[in-house]
Amino acid sequence: MEQNDDFPRRTFIIRILWAFGTVLGVLTMIPVVGALFAPLLQKTPQAWRSVGKIDDFEVGKTVLVKYKNALPKAWSGLSSESASWLQRKSEKEFVAFAINCTHLGCPVRWVADAELFMCPCHGGVYNKDGSYAAGPPPRGLYKYPVRIRNNRVEIQTSPVPITNLVEKES
Repeated sequence: MEQNDDFPRRTFIIRILWAFGTVLGVLTMIPVVGALFAPLLQKTPQAWRSVGKIDDFEVGKTVLVKYKNALPKAWSGLSSESASWLQRKSEKEFVAFAINCTHLGCPVRWVADAELFMCPCHGGVYNKDGSYAAGPPPRGLYKYPVRIRNNRVEIQTSPVPITNLVEKES
């Protein structure tokens, strides 16, 4: 009787191919898993930036304030600068809104007569309190934490991009 050696050889080749496919699949998934868990493991650096004395801001007014990004680099030049819309609500209460529209990140402008934030790119409109009013934005403007320290107004900044912003509910 003749013995067939093809079966063990075929089984060996199939097992090698399965092992190769498994290793290739695992190696392909490493960056995907890393990207999914990286935000949970990273701590977003934040910095308090002074934007002026309390007396520099009039109660009831909204003004544009500029400051350095939380992660400025020596080589970044103007791109290390950031800005916010700051409202003085009362003698000791301030609210700071991100300057970027929540739709696609275009810079919004404050229209004082209408008491609205307007996005020039796609027509997004926000109320005085930063809430959504009209247009394509999915939500209201992001808010930055604000504090008063040594008679100065400070905003807690996060590095750009705006996805790292910290929202503080009023």
